[in-house]
Amino acid sequence: MEKFSGLGLHLGNLSQLSDAETRSISAENLTGAKGSGGMATEGTGAVPARELGQGWKVSPSICIEGNEVVELANIEGPGAIQHIWLTVHPDFWRRLVLRFYWDEEKEPSVEVPVGDFFCNGWCVRSNVNSLPVAVNPAGGFNCYWEMPFGKHARVTIENLSPYKTGGFYYQIDYTLTEVPVDRAYLHAQWRRSNPLPFKDVHTILDGVRGRGHYVGTYIAWGSNNNGWWGEGEVKFYMDGDDEWPTICGTGTEDYFGGAWCFQQPEGEYSEFSTPFLGMHQVIRPDGFFKSQQRFGLYRWHVPDPIRFREDLRVTVQALGWQITLDGTPKYLPLQDDIASTGFWYQVEPHAPFPDIPAPAYLAVV
Repeated sequence: MEKFSGLGLHLGNLSQLSDAETRSISAENLTGAKGSGGMATEGTGAVPARELGQGWKVSPSICIEGNEVVELANIEGPGAIQHIWLTVHPDFWRRLVLRFYWDEEKEPSVEVPVGDFFCNGWCVRSNVNSLPVAVNPAGGFNCYWEMPFGKHARVTIENLSPYKTGGFYYQIDYTLTEVPVDRAYLHAQWRRSNPLPFKDVHTILDGVRGRGHYVGTYIAWGSNNNGWWGEGEVKFYMDGDDEWPTICGTGTEDYFGGAWCFQQPEGEYSEFSTPFLGMHQVIRPDGFFKSQQRFGLYRWHVPDPIRFREDLRVTVQALGWQITLDGTPKYLPLQDDIASTGFWYQVEPHAPFPDIPAPAYLAVV
């Protein structure tokens, strides 16, 4: 009988034994080495632990200097990252960029601002109750995307600002085990259109080459108009599609699993967060200093991955409504602020990503 690798866990196989070895990296064990946790004698908790000494939460977090790149994990495989937890002040959610490198590649497979990776791109705390991503009070970021790697995994975080972070708390839980040859590598890419040019579409993903499957979308959508904003279609162009996509949705709220403008009977937006889709965040203007409505939406293709063999491009239109003078409705192309993160698995090597924008373009203003 083939040995169980310990990957692909669910309630049906949770009782199955495996030779996989569990490890964890945090500020209390920077390498994840066996029997090496809680040994620090210096760290961000040294002052409150001064009467207790070694082993008493001496190093629960790190501080990241301005314009510094910190290596969070450097793991010899094979194995898989199974859970990530972290937290930092919201001021840094668009200033810190997460990067994942698989099998000693020079270009990252994941390159996303930390807030957007955890569905909190607006730098305002919002809970998420989904299967791959859970965000709990108050800003506890959790990720359960399975991230297998054949040889090596490296995770870094870059502070794009000139300002030092306060406490950056993190834990990366992983397993060392044989990885089946049919396992692909997690990829994630961030893009923003601010504002989206008139009659243009926002590109969620483009330039993907190779075989894989698309597994999720997060969008931080800022509306720059009065009225409804979510009529635009989400389209997937795959395996040689040119002008016309293979998959074409019927509207933005439809893609994210809602209907009729996400509206309650009393005319208010209704936030919701479910295992695979949600509009978990609605930032409402106060009519004075805060003018724009802002939304956070996610759709995880966990039970319905979009599989491609050669290439993939994903776009979304920005469309609202306007009422003409004769009373008939008409679509209104919008020039909104749209920041998206696309998640997918594919075989390596992957095509290069576009450069991450300058900090001023990432910023939430």
